[in-house]
This record gives sequence, structure tokens and C-alpha cells, in this order.
Amino acid sequence: MLPSSPLPMNKEAPPQPASAAIPLFLPQLATLREWLRRHGARTCHEERVLRAWCQVRSLDNRHSASENFLPLALRGALPDIEAQLEGLARVVSEHPGEDGSARLLVGLADGQTVESVLLPRDGVCVSTQVGCAVGCVFCMTGKDGLLRQLGSAEIVAQVVLARRRRPVKKVVFMGMGEPAHNLDNVLEAIDFLGTLGGIGHKNLVFSTVGDPRVFERLGQGPVKPALALSLHSTRAELRAELLPRAPRMTPEELVAAGEAYARATGYPIQYQWTLIDGVNDSEEELEGIVRLLSGKYALMNMIPYNSVAALPYRRPDPEKARAIARWLHERRILTKLRNSAGQDIDGGCGQLRARITVDRHIAAKSRRQPGTTSTDDCQASLPGASQH
Repeated sequence: MLPSSPLPMNKEAPPQPASAAIPLFLPQLATLREWLRRHGARTCHEERVLRAWCQVRSLDNRHSASENFLPLALRGALPDIEAQLEGLARVVSEHPGEDGSARLLVGLADGQTVESVLLPRDGVCVSTQVGCAVGCVFCMTGKDGLLRQLGSAEIVAQVVLARRRRPVKKVVFMGMGEPAHNLDNVLEAIDFLGTLGGIGHKNLVFSTVGDPRVFERLGQGPVKPALALSLHSTRAELRAELLPRAPRMTPEELVAAGEAYARATGYPIQYQWTLIDGVNDSEEELEGIVRLLSGKYALMNMIPYNSVAALPYRRPDPEKARAIARWLHERRILTKLRNSAGQDIDGGCGQLRARITVDRHIAAKSRRQPGTTSTDDCQASLPGASQH
């Protein structure tokens, strides 16, 4: 009898030693589809298996039982398929926040980890890379540079993990990594989630620091996601300091490209502005925002910085942040002051992964030299945090 429970059947794969871990053969959705076809799947069978996995639902439906629908060869391969899907990603640890969010440390088949965040109101923030090459000065993720790209199936697997815990109606690609640097895999995941994944196109949000390739390709696929652009400053020289390895698009060029995409898709551009006390909260910056965004089909998301003791950057006073949002709104710039999810759970992307890495280092060192190092000693030296 074939399983009638959702694929994959097990809720989480337990931690396994490296020698016993399931080898990862299918990090790409295209490779997974090809593998299913080699086991007798036609398009209708392939979509049924993948839809059941991504939407965490039964292979059976009201029209037919899976054993009466799937080819015999494919039915025989289902246990291996499930093992492959389970091997893509597993939850190493879960850290709930007081605001309804929860940060997940996600283990991949090769032993690397990334982070996902369950957001209030049925959203999830997923990672697209292990590490990041942009090197934002206030960001933890990029401190070690880019370690590797995530495959499209590994990106979707984070949504599957989230859906096992709560409904997911919105996916934002704002976690670890720069989606523009992994464009093929991210776009493949977006097309999948917007079709078989059952996510509305405008609820798939592609976040980027800005890259000409994004504006060339994002509107070419069958699924056209919403776009979030990390602006952070209206002054080109300051933006280059904050985002040292971002493509050299000026704020004016970035807004012009964003406006063209917004008008073409009918979705407003979401401009992301990590609000850092004394850095990008001046009157000059606010007037620059009005100059750039007046009359544009846009939403300004003001996100107060997630403070980290080891860095000089600070979160602005809450009243000052509210006053900034009011000032912009009064000048007809649609502005939302975002309360960064997970402030009490190391909410900035990369913080949790770094903390776990430090803890493992401490544990290993303690086994070699008992009683020599404390967690607090290493925590005090951790660098900055990125912002969703």
C-alpha cells in the first residue's frame, strides 16, 4: 500500500553523523523532475508528487488514490524519493520569538547551515546562499564571504519546513545571501512556488541590493514576483560604504529600474531602509527619499537596525523612528515602520548561525581543554547582523 500521507512523511529527520547522512543528489528542481521522469512519471504524475511535497499534503486526492494513478515504477521509487526530499533540509533548532516569529536553523545535507524565519501573518523568510559576497558592513551573514549557492530544491525545502509548522501564504527571499548572485536557482524556485507551490505571485518577494541582471530577467518568467530593493541611503558614496561589493548602481538608477518593473507588473516596489542611528537618519537623507520616491509606485519600509554590541552601529530611539515615518508619510511617501521580526531571538540574519558555530567551537575546545573558555567570552566578539 502506498503512503497517503504528505511527502515527505517524516516531520523532521533526526540529526545524523556525517557517515550516515543521506547523500544529496537532487539539489535542483530540474534534476528532481528529470529523476522522476526516469522512474516513469509523466507531467501529471511529476506535478502530483511535487505538489504534495511542497504543499505538505497527501498524494491521494478526491479524484483518485495514488496507487490507482501513479505508474508502478514510480510507486516503487517513492521511498527513495522521500529519502531524497528529507535529505535536502532539516531543522537543527527552532527559536520562537515573543512577536509570533520563529527563527529556524536549517541543516543541509553537506553539513552547512542556513537560517529561515517564520514571520507573523503566514509568511516565511528563506535563504538563498550559505554566506554572502556583498559584504554589507552591518551584516553578519557576509562576514565569512560566500561559502556556496543553494540549489532551487534546497530553497523550496525551507518553505516545506515552514509549512509543517504553520500556514505559509507569503515567501520573502530576504534571508542569508544575495538572490541576484544565485539568480537561476532563485528564479526556478520562484516559478515552482508560484505554480505547484500555490503562492500568489505578488506574495513572492525577491529582495536584492540591485543588479542589472535582475531587472533584465525578473519579468521574463511565467511567475513575476514582487520586488524589494535595499536602498539604505540616497547618497551614492554612503551607500557604497554600507554595501561595499554591491553593483555600482546609483540610488537614482536603482529607483528608475524599480519604477519600470513596478509599472510593468502592477506591484509597488518595496524599498528597504535599515535605519541606523546617526548614519542614514539625517534630514538630508529624508529629503533625498522625498526627491527620489515622490510620485513613484513604491512603499518605503523603514526597518530599525538590529543592534549588536561588537559593532558601532545602533538602533535609533523608537520615537525618532516613528517621527521619521510620520514625516515621510506627511510628504506623500507611503512609509511603514517595520518592527524587525525576532528582536529577542537574534533576529538579524546570520546571528543564529554564527552563535551556533561559536557554541560548537567552544564545546570542541572544552573537550580538549576543560574549563578554559566561556560562551560569553566568544559572544562578545561576534560581528554585526543583517536586517530583514
